[in-house]
Order: sequence, then C-alpha cells, then structure tokens
Amino acid sequence: MAALTERLVDRRLGFGADEPYVRERDLRVPLSDGVVLLADLYRAPGPLRPRPTVLMRTPYGRDGLGSIIGSLLARRGFQVLVQSTRGTFGSGGQFRPFLHESSDGLDTLAWVRGQSWCDGRVSMVGPSYVGHTQWAVAPYADPGLCSMNADITASEFTSTFYPGGAPGLLNLATWVNQIGRQERIGAVTGFLATPVFSRRKRRAVTSQPLQAADVALTGAPVVFWRDFVEHAEQPREFWAPAEHDGFDAAAMPPVCMVTGWWDLFLDRQLVDFTALQRGGATARITIGPWTHGDRGSLSTIAHEMVHWLGVHLHGGEHDERAPVRVYVQHADRWTDLPCWPPPEARPTEWYLDADGGLGPDRPAGTPPPSRFVYDPADPTPTVGGPMLQPPSKQLDNRAVEARDDVCVWTGPPLESDLDLLGPVSAVVYVRTGTGIGDVFVRLCDVGPDGTSMNITDAMHRLVPDREATAPDGTTVVRMTLSPTGYRVRAGHRLRVQVAGAAFPRFARNPGTGERTATAVGGERISYEILHDSEHPSHVVLPHHP
Repeated sequence: MAALTERLVDRRLGFGADEPYVRERDLRVPLSDGVVLLADLYRAPGPLRPRPTVLMRTPYGRDGLGSIIGSLLARRGFQVLVQSTRGTFGSGGQFRPFLHESSDGLDTLAWVRGQSWCDGRVSMVGPSYVGHTQWAVAPYADPGLCSMNADITASEFTSTFYPGGAPGLLNLATWVNQIGRQERIGAVTGFLATPVFSRRKRRAVTSQPLQAADVALTGAPVVFWRDFVEHAEQPREFWAPAEHDGFDAAAMPPVCMVTGWWDLFLDRQLVDFTALQRGGATARITIGPWTHGDRGSLSTIAHEMVHWLGVHLHGGEHDERAPVRVYVQHADRWTDLPCWPPPEARPTEWYLDADGGLGPDRPAGTPPPSRFVYDPADPTPTVGGPMLQPPSKQLDNRAVEARDDVCVWTGPPLESDLDLLGPVSAVVYVRTGTGIGDVFVRLCDVGPDGTSMNITDAMHRLVPDREATAPDGTTVVRMTLSPTGYRVRAGHRLRVQVAGAAFPRFARNPGTGERTATAVGGERISYEILHDSEHPSHVVLPHHP
C-alpha cells in the first residue's frame, strides 16, 4: 500500500523512477535540557556509511507531511532525518510554538553531525512552520548548513501574525484549531474546512473576550492562543525568540524559496529574499498564483527542493535560471527577473479625489473629507485575501463596498492592459475622534460588469502617542500593501477601498483602547479620510512595461 501511494505521489508531482530506501523509526535525540525528541531516518539499504543528510523538523507528525517529504527525497537518493518538534507526536517537553526552535534545532544539528551515518554536511527543508525551524537554525549554525529550502515561510513571527499591529485573528484561529486537535483527529484533518469547524470557528472569533476563544475553538485551553492574544499590544518583545530577521546574509547558506501571491507569509518572505540577495547570499524565489499550501504549488515546491538539494548537497550542476521567477496573474504568463523589486517597475501615484475618483492628478483645493463610522458591534467583514482556508484569493467585493462603513474611489476605464509587478504602498491622511482606530486599505480590479475583485491590501492599527499626528489631529498613515504580479485588463478600472476593519481576518478594534485579550463591548469610531492639496491621500502602484 505504501509503495502504491508513493508511486501515485511521484506521478502527481511529475517524478520518474525512484531508488529503494529503508526507514528507521523513533530514533531518540537528546537535547541539552534533558528533553528527548523522536525522529525517523530515511536512508539507502545496506550498511551505514557517512553521507550528507537532509534535516526536517516538523510539529505535524512524522507520518503526515514528514513521511511524504522524507520518502520523496529518499526515493531521489537523499538521506533524510524527520524529527517531531518538542511536545508533538511522541517527542518530550511542551510545545510552545516558535519559542524553542532555535535551541532545539541547534542541539539536533549537533547530534546529527555526531552520528556515524552523517558526514557533517547537513541541509534543511520544509514549508510553513517547518520552514521557520530552518530560520531558527541557519543564522546560528557553525559550521553552517549546506542549503535551505524555506517555502511559504519567513524569518520572523510578528509581521505576519500582527500585520500593521492588528492581530491576524482568523488565520491564527485556523492554525490553533489544527495544533490544538491534530493528535486527536490527525494532522491533515485539522486543516479541513468542514461545516462543523467553520461554524465553531465563527463562534470562537466573534466571542469576547478573545483570551477564552481557544476553548470555544478546540474544547480546551491552548497555550499558544493565550500567548498570541495576551501579547498583542507589544508582540515583538514576547516573540523575540522567534525573530531571526537580524541574520547576516553573507554568512547564510544558499536559500531556495517558493511562495504565492496569496500566501500570508509573502510580504515577509520577499523582505527576507531581498535581504539575502543584497547581502551577497545565493538565493532564488518562485512566486505563483497560489495560497498557503495550494495544491497547485506542490509540484513546484517538490522539484525546486530536489534540484536545490542535488546542487548544494550532492554536487549537481548549477543551472542558469534567473534568481526570481514570478507568475503575472490574468496575463497568464511566467516572467524571470534578476532581483526583487523588479528593476523596470515604475512607481506611479494614483490619488483619491473628493468626488470618489482615482487618478494620476494630485488633488487641488480644500474639499471636505470623506467620512464613515466604524461600529465594533458590526465590523466591516472580510472578503477573500491571503487566508489559510477558503474563501480566499479573489472574491467580489461589491457587497462590502456598498456598506456605509467603507469609502471607495474608482478610476476611469483603462485604455490598455496595465501590468502591476512589484511593491505596492499607500499614504492615507486620516482623522479619528480619539486617535484610536484601524485603517484597512485595499486595491481592487473592477470589471466591465461591475465586479470588484481584490488585488492586494494592508491593515494598520492606530495607537495614540505612536503615530505622526499633525496639530489638526490628522495622522499620516504610510502603509506597505502586499506586493503583486497582476494584469488589469483594458476596459477594467482600478478601485481603492478604505475601511476601519476586515473582520474576522483581523481582530476588531474595540475603540476604547482596551487590551485585545480582555476587551468586551466597544465604542464606535468616526473617521475622516482627507484628500486635498495639503493631504494628498494616494496609492503607489508598480507599473511594469
């Protein structure tokens, strides 16, 4: 049965003939604090001999993602150690996500290098959290790793899970459900968007206070959830052990990345890639039209992993591929680039005007601002975007745009196709009565039939005394939206939305200044969005020839 499954996996991913292997289960890996972690070794049959080793550290079990990647690589001739992280699937200790991975990973690396079957050369692989365990090791390993395949992941925690300072509620609830229940119902089942789970998740994320939502979600307290909500106001301080973005690029191993335009780690992963490339590291990235863990990305991830390991662990031939390969959505084409950001992209300002228009002309005069009122009892809802579970990617935004708590600005029909490829940003001049509030900005593609499909967006949480506020109470909000590769076709129009929420993707702002974990109830927030000659609110789009 296992052999049949492996042949089906190879066929699905586009691999040919394979090599035999054996799997040694439940190797005991002692850590410096006395905890013992369990691991499985995939190796060639016959007597043990020193060979280069691929290390994968996963919280999702050695018989799920671990066995898929371990056996896939073993069938390609690699020796692989798949380890269950602390507190998961038989490994000792308590699982506190992200917080122990550096020390545990370095202890494991030292143990691997001390085994008779390892020749000292070690590479690491794996997506998502498994990729983060690579970032927890690579900057500190001495001697260094031979290579990394860090897919759909990032070097640090807070910018992805507290984007713009607002807790990323819905994605975290999805992940907490899996982590909190996976050893009872299975690692794969934990991610399935069943109707029962969807209803339970909706009840949990809309409940107050948020510090108790884990019980509603999983049936029991989850330490990680409590950590997440309790430290929402100052996340960087608490999550410091999970922040590895201060790496020395010149000392990093060669890094290969695969991600998607709709992946929640995209923003930070491109920051990592740019830092690696500019710092002199060998780095490659592929960006496709995918969400996190999208089935369409699996073949690319697998082939990039096998190729990268073959080059950097087994001495295979380098190729002449460009460092950056991206898919331009709705142009239905891949394009190669020498670096990120694309050197040919031309940043162009599109200004919001007083009549609801959007265009290249800077506003003149002093027209009145656009106004709306945000109500925490009825927050503006989430529509699509980089979500861990459907509905995600692009959806029609018209129902949300018709709400009283959303302002929109729409440009004229385009005379020709417009390719956007690169970073996207916004400058919004906003005023709220108390200085408290969230600012959600979204760019949309409006078709001739009126459908309004989201392209990219960003959130920013206003915190009094932390913002650059003018004497008239206006705050200049400078936002980095997710980068994009996207063709807006001729006859379509660009649209910008501004709202005070995108719930439950982001935790609602109570409007009272209360802590995220304990807030109950809330107060309405009145917004003014300014767009005059002194306050030229605009978005900056990367026009690509």
